[in-house]
Amino acid sequence: MSSKTAVIPFSGTAEQKEKLYAVMREWKGKGGALMPVLQEAQEIYGYLPIEVQQMISDEMDVPMSEIYGVVTFYAQFNLQPKGKYKIGVCMGTACYVKNAGGVFDKLKEVLGVENGECTPDGLFSLDATRCLGCCGLAPVLMVNDDVYGRLTPDDVKGIIEKYRAAEAG
Repeated sequence: MSSKTAVIPFSGTAEQKEKLYAVMREWKGKGGALMPVLQEAQEIYGYLPIEVQQMISDEMDVPMSEIYGVVTFYAQFNLQPKGKYKIGVCMGTACYVKNAGGVFDKLKEVLGVENGECTPDGLFSLDATRCLGCCGLAPVLMVNDDVYGRLTPDDVKGIIEKYRAAEAG
């Protein structure tokens, strides 16, 4: 994580913990249990913080090194929380050659986060993505299910302000 962003503390609930322990009880002792347990844990928490990995390690009797190896190897797992508004900037070829990098850099500046991070208020997370299949609209970004195309770095601030205004009511 970059030094300029705040670490978002883990804030799991008792209900989430009980759901995770129910999943682990269902899989304990079965071969190949780690992947489905990690997938369910991420579904429950939205990501896999160290605290959740430790619970899985303790309950499933799997070394933390093995769990960490799996969650850092597979792109489907997130070690950082995702924001209410998940921003994905396409870095596919068509978008890249039309300055998706400039759009991405402007988002990093406006949000104060790096790739894969979430803003301290939990509103926005930012990720560079593979092709979104909107090559004719390059460069493209998505905010949850909303698609924005033919962007320039100058468009970024207005897009973010739209979502901030929605939060303000």
